[in-house]
Amino acid sequence: MTVRRADVAKLAGTSPAVVSYVLNGGRPVAAHTRAKVLAAIEQLGYRPNGIARSLRMNRTMTLGLVVPDNANPFFAELARAIEEEAFARGYTLLIGNAAEDDQRQTTYVRTFLARQVDGLFLVPAHGPVGCLEELERSRVPWVSLDRQVDGATAPAVLVDNRGGARVAVEHLLAHGRTRIACIAGPRDVMPATDRVAGWRDALTAAGVRPADMLAWHAPFGRRAGYESTRAILADPRDRPDAIFAASDQQAIGALRAIAELGLGCPGDVALASFDGIAPGAFTTPGLTTMVQPFPQLGRVAMDHLLGQLAGTEQQPQVLPVELLARGSCGCDDPPGGGRASAPTSTNEMGKR
Repeated sequence: MTVRRADVAKLAGTSPAVVSYVLNGGRPVAAHTRAKVLAAIEQLGYRPNGIARSLRMNRTMTLGLVVPDNANPFFAELARAIEEEAFARGYTLLIGNAAEDDQRQTTYVRTFLARQVDGLFLVPAHGPVGCLEELERSRVPWVSLDRQVDGATAPAVLVDNRGGARVAVEHLLAHGRTRIACIAGPRDVMPATDRVAGWRDALTAAGVRPADMLAWHAPFGRRAGYESTRAILADPRDRPDAIFAASDQQAIGALRAIAELGLGCPGDVALASFDGIAPGAFTTPGLTTMVQPFPQLGRVAMDHLLGQLAGTEQQPQVLPVELLARGSCGCDDPPGGGRASAPTSTNEMGKR
């Protein structure tokens, strides 16, 4: 027996139109009504005809996301936030891993376009985006995430990298640290250059010459953070008393290097970083970090993409980040990696 949409509506005590809204994400549906519709779908074993629906709506209800490195927990958490938001609005998300390779990135973009996705999210890999002209020519709505793409007409959803880095370094300064080195990201990646600029801003405002401090450019990874920290701390006669790492992954590697050198964190070397990924709550000490708003990033990115599908112009958006102080900077390190009280300085307030 064929189960129809009307059968689902009758069992759920609602209309076929509401069932369509739940399935297609056309309009918001109250949580209790949505739950009843989903329960009826499960009970009756209803399976909508995806091909017929796509032809009728002129949409496939699928979206594509290409990230530079799916092994990096930051991109994994970002992808999860976007997938959760897409699923809540009735879309299926396809994910491709560019592995920091532009040719592979282009292959995924072309594959998703060939599959007629309704829209694309792109977190660009290092260097120029070779598929930019193809993306622009396709007229498929797309959103750039985490990094601005030069020459793109698509809206970008970013965070305040420069302001957030400044807050993190000012927080280290508020703990009395005066020699703060920087483990930067790659030179050709926008968040990395912005975070280095924020590090410089904080030092300059505090009367410290950034040129007198060490800045190491390295990939956003644990191994890079480990090796950079070993190099930064190699000379005990000229050792910094704090490090700002441009990513939590680098900071986790830095913690191991500090321990191997027989130094204490934060006693000998305080540490703060950027991203707010989950592993930072479970290091020893817990990692002080600027937290990126992953759920909001997913929601805003979807809003921008669906806005384009609806034919409205979307503007770039920069979201704030938030300081989460833990033990690596010298604050109390609460059990479970929760929030800790943090000292403030006049420089630290209102700079985001």
